Amino acid sequence: MSLRIYNTLGRRKETFVPVEEGIVRMYVCGVTVYDTIHIGHARAYVSFDIIRRYLEYKGYRVQHVQNFTDIDDKVIAKANTYRKELQGRITLKEAAKEVAEKYTREYFKYIDKLRVKRASFYPKATEHIPEMIALVKDLIQKGYAYTVDGDVFFSVKKFASYGKLSGRKLDEMRAGARVEVDERKIDPLDFALWKKAKEDEPYWESPWGRGRPGWHIECSAMSIKYLGESFDIHGGGQDLIFPHHENEIAQSEAYTNRQFARYWLHNGFVTVDREKMSKSLGNFFTLEEILEKYEPRVVRLFLISTHYRHPIDFNNEELEEAKRKCERLMECDRKLKNLIRISSKQKKTNTKFRKGFETHMDNDFNTPGALAVIFDMMKYLNTEVGKGNTASQELADIAYEFVELREVLGLTAAEDKEFPHEVRIGGKPDHTRVVGLLGDEEVEKLLSIGGEMSDSDVEKLIVQRELARKACDWEKADKLRSKLSEFVRIQDTPDGTLWRRL
Repeated sequence: MSLRIYNTLGRRKETFVPVEEGIVRMYVCGVTVYDTIHIGHARAYVSFDIIRRYLEYKGYRVQHVQNFTDIDDKVIAKANTYRKELQGRITLKEAAKEVAEKYTREYFKYIDKLRVKRASFYPKATEHIPEMIALVKDLIQKGYAYTVDGDVFFSVKKFASYGKLSGRKLDEMRAGARVEVDERKIDPLDFALWKKAKEDEPYWESPWGRGRPGWHIECSAMSIKYLGESFDIHGGGQDLIFPHHENEIAQSEAYTNRQFARYWLHNGFVTVDREKMSKSLGNFFTLEEILEKYEPRVVRLFLISTHYRHPIDFNNEELEEAKRKCERLMECDRKLKNLIRISSKQKKTNTKFRKGFETHMDNDFNTPGALAVIFDMMKYLNTEVGKGNTASQELADIAYEFVELREVLGLTAAEDKEFPHEVRIGGKPDHTRVVGLLGDEEVEKLLSIGGEMSDSDVEKLIVQRELARKACDWEKADKLRSKLSEFVRIQDTPDGTLWRRL
């Protein structure tokens, strides 16, 4: 059965055919790093982690890009508060950078616990300003954008198919949408590509004066840079369909004159006890708070028990049920310990359970159906082990699949392994492209870090050490390992370097 995906762009399921055979290029909108992440974020990134895992299971090489929005009004507001706490000892731009770095570290701290695989690239908005400026300049030259007193706006009426993703019509949007009034705009629906800097705001130089990028332009610039002008999958929450993704399509296709993304996937909302999650209602839960009470695998199982496109209700009863299911899975693992060790050496099998699992996952990543197959397997294995049929080849095959298929869903016990992080050079993921190759001066700067070292800097040093080892520069490799040993424990393997915090 071929993989069929629900495409928001056509509002129907379509057979998945990538732009390039064997490769899937996927962009997922990331977080704005101004606050700690919540259960809504977890729902989105676990959903797209499942999609990525299944595509890899199908044999595709997935190039996965997820951005960090590290400059916008919310980041600046949080930076202002932080700067006041420091009594103005740093600039607002420096404060914004520190705020963004803090919440980026927090993102990885908690999302890693849920076994969300690291993306191939994590581009930041502030590191791609030249690409955004070049894109905006091109849109102005082509007549799709115009300048007003240091601001640049995209003219939606110049893009004939505006509204094709959300299904909205321009006249209806003008009549019903709540749009911030700006008399300088030609049309109330026109959106900002570049914003003139206000007094004391962080800014970058541009042909239109000092300013910063609009929200939408960063995703176009970064996805095109890392995935090309036309790629396979663009994902995010349903709240991003309009205006964010609609605007991305308009500015990107006006720029390239090509289809931007072929398949648009959107995960459903999270409610809490049937009410919309909101800080004002007091029903807002951060991932940190949830993981203090429930193990990561429990939260993950809860999140994938509902189809990714459907709304999911966050409540204690459902979490407790997920906890009971996880305990049953782990108990089955204990019974199968010896059998799984034997069966894991075998080639890929193709039992009725695998076929059932694939049928559900090929139907728009239907995780509830796939989980039902997993629990059917568990029931069958428990029954056969109870009968003493542990010498059966068929049982060994199913025990192998029981582990393998759960790994597609991220539901094995791998989150408990001694070394939870992996860095590879070459192959996938290609971390040399993620962190970049560093010069001697940059390496020395990292070596001088005292106190705490971020996950990103740890992985940068690991990559430099591996490169030094490959070049037989053992003195440099030992120096890097010595520095790393202050913060982490590492283990070298044929495939890469494993590491964990001390």
